[in-house]
Amino acid sequence: MSFIDRYGAEILQRTGQHLLLVAVAIVIAVAIGVPLGILITRQPKLSRPVLGVANAMQTLPSLALFGFLIPVPWIGGIGARTAIVALVVYSLLPIIRNTYTGIMGVDPAIREAGRGMGMTDRQLLLQVEIPLAFGVILAGIRLAVVIGVGLATIAAAIGAGGLGEFIFRGVAVVDSQLILAGALPAAIMALVADFALGWIERRLTVKK
Repeated sequence: MSFIDRYGAEILQRTGQHLLLVAVAIVIAVAIGVPLGILITRQPKLSRPVLGVANAMQTLPSLALFGFLIPVPWIGGIGARTAIVALVVYSLLPIIRNTYTGIMGVDPAIREAGRGMGMTDRQLLLQVEIPLAFGVILAGIRLAVVIGVGLATIAAAIGAGGLGEFIFRGVAVVDSQLILAGALPAAIMALVADFALGWIERRLTVKK
C-alpha cells in the first residue's frame, strides 16, 4: 500500500483527530441520550415528541447540518466544536431509542417482584431495569459509534480535521491514493469499534 509510505505519519495524526472527535461526541451523546431514554420510560407521553425530534434531526443531510450550525452562536463556527455538536445530534436517536426499548422490554413480572420487595423506583431502575437492558442500550451506543466514525469524515469540510481531510483532498485532485488514505483507516476504525462493542454486547446478553 504505497499511500502508507507516502502519508503514514499524517494518517496517524488524522486518525487521532478522528478518534477524538468521535469519542467526545459519543460521551456527550450518551450523557444526554441515556437520561432522555430513561425519562420517556417514566413519562410515556413524551416518548413520541422526543423520538420524533431525534428522528427528524437524523434525516437532515450531514453537510446541511454542518452548514446550519456554523452561524449558531456559542456552538457554531469553523472547527471541531461544530463537528462534535453535529455528531452528537446524529448519535442521539439510536441511544435514546435503544435505552427506551431496553427498559420497556423488561418483563413486567420482574418489576412487580422488585416492587413487592419494597424497592423504590430509583432502586428498581438502577438495580433491575438498567442491568437487564444494558445489552440493548449498548447496541444503540454501538450503532452510534459506527455512524459517528463515518460522519466524522465529513467534518473535514468545516476544518475539523480527521481522516476526511485525505478524502476531500483526494477528490479535489482526483487522487485515489489520497482517498484510500482516508477511507481505509476510517473503515477499519468502524469495523474494529463494531466488533469490540458487539463482543461486549454479546457477553452482557449471555450473562443477563
